[in-house]
Amino acid sequence: MSKIIPIRTEADLVGYLTRYPVEVAFGTEPPEDVFDRYHREDFLMVNDGVALDRQRLIAHVRPARKRATAVEVDVHDAVVGEGFAAARYTLTATMRKGGPIVTEIRAFSTLADDGRLLRTEQYTDIGTH
Repeated sequence: MSKIIPIRTEADLVGYLTRYPVEVAFGTEPPEDVFDRYHREDFLMVNDGVALDRQRLIAHVRPARKRATAVEVDVHDAVVGEGFAAARYTLTATMRKGGPIVTEIRAFSTLADDGRLLRTEQYTDIGTH
């Protein structure tokens, strides 16, 4: 397994939110290695009511690597406490075809003892500009 990068402070959370999408979508490492650096193996994301486990999230990355040319994250608010993290941010994906996809995200996460993400409830508003 790759080195764990824990989330313990707001700066750690902002770093994760801005680094992870770029590393997993455009990095040279296998997406599984990038995923495991920040998330527990039993991580679960519930995105607008749809549950996504590790396998489904990694499967989502593979086609995204082919469709997007860039991703940028602007973090508006980030809070980290004992065992939790929350953020409000905008993710902009530049697509090979069509215009950019802009997603407003509000995320509420549970952190494992090692500082990796264990569960995230995420709510999104998606648009194009």
